[in-house]
Amino acid sequence: MTFDYDLFVIGAGSGGLAASKRAASYGAKVAIAESDLVGGTCVIRGCVPKKLMVYASQFAHWYDDATGYGWEGVAPGHDWSKLIDRVQAEVMRLNGLHISFLEKAGVELISGLGRFVDAHTVEIVSPEGNRQVTARYILIAVGAEAVRPDIPGIEHSITSREMFLLPERPERFVVLGGGYIGVEFAGILKGLGSQVTQVLRGDRILRGFDSDIRDQVQQAMGDRGITIHTHADMGSMAIEKTDRGLLIRFKTTDGAAHELLADAILSATGRKPKPQIEPLNLDKAGVEVMNGAIAVGIDHCTNQPHIYAVGDCTDRVNLTPVAIAEGRAFADTVFGHQPRTISHRNIPSAVFSQPEAATVGMTEEEARAAYGDRVKVYRARFRPMIYSLTDCTEKVLVKLVVEGENERVLGVHMVGKDSAEIIQGMAIPVVMGATKADFDRTIAIHPSTAEEFVTLR
Repeated sequence: MTFDYDLFVIGAGSGGLAASKRAASYGAKVAIAESDLVGGTCVIRGCVPKKLMVYASQFAHWYDDATGYGWEGVAPGHDWSKLIDRVQAEVMRLNGLHISFLEKAGVELISGLGRFVDAHTVEIVSPEGNRQVTARYILIAVGAEAVRPDIPGIEHSITSREMFLLPERPERFVVLGGGYIGVEFAGILKGLGSQVTQVLRGDRILRGFDSDIRDQVQQAMGDRGITIHTHADMGSMAIEKTDRGLLIRFKTTDGAAHELLADAILSATGRKPKPQIEPLNLDKAGVEVMNGAIAVGIDHCTNQPHIYAVGDCTDRVNLTPVAIAEGRAFADTVFGHQPRTISHRNIPSAVFSQPEAATVGMTEEEARAAYGDRVKVYRARFRPMIYSLTDCTEKVLVKLVVEGENERVLGVHMVGKDSAEIIQGMAIPVVMGATKADFDRTIAIHPSTAEEFVTLR
């Protein structure tokens, strides 16, 4: 059978872009369909614009801290609309850059929503008219979408998608959810001057992270003036639009009733692949879905031998660098004839909270569950040198989780300035199987925060 393309990719996000360009480099004829801007969640409405807003919000702290170093105090002001415009301009620049990268790689970009007609045929739906194409291989890389909890009045809330387009900064901002997205936006809005309240179902933020990270960041958020309500009963929650603003009513598990007024409510209770995969007509291609995500093996192949999926739509490790690595591994295997898979273990990650947190490897809880009494923990909390001349009392946390007589390093965790930059380097020894003795033999850079990792006792 003759096909229009060797590879057709549905979704021009991180995974789809990486796979399409790598496959084209091997001589494959490749096309990619996208109904939105090119770049995916990370570039368009995720980590890139969010990190720019984190930077914007952090300048407020530096105004305060600078006085301890002899700078004269000032009363800074902030222009929200200018920030939003500049962030969106950068998003559009990156969108254009990714389009140019596709052109240079020889990948055809087709604007529209891709959906299956049969196992080898995709229909691209667009306002300009529909088009059908066939492909020998098809890659699904449509990502995931934020979901709102099922509570009365939730339609008055926004998700991370709309956060970057708010015309005005909300004076009163409420976050529903304690995951990394909610924590990051709570810090952003607080730094830019909003009154911020975060509502959690559990007792702590950042479920799944090491307990010391969770405690340290939550304590620091409270110290910075963010109000955190824990043990909220989402089943009792309702949102009402009033003349005074958005009224949120809920009870906590102890029976206490709470009312909050907000100008904006961010629903940050999670992201799911299901909203993104529903329009694909996967049943027409016979692609298996499990627990709302596309089911794949370690080689990223679905139950159909010529249809693959990578990234958040498979709901394994939903991080941009993981999607990129999966996309390249798929292309290397199928088109480069260099079979390989990627490991989902020891993947470093960061939360751009304030203070920042980052981690690689096992949490202390995971390590103790796996290795019991063989686990040992080295940790230090201290006031970083940069705050020595200021009134800031915020502390840094550094932590090593090790196992066995040779003290193999299972996990490295940090809370504090530049955590992401430091943990990226720490990921290398963890992946290589380094021991505590390897850390001890390493000469420290002094004075620095990172030196604490090689001087822990």
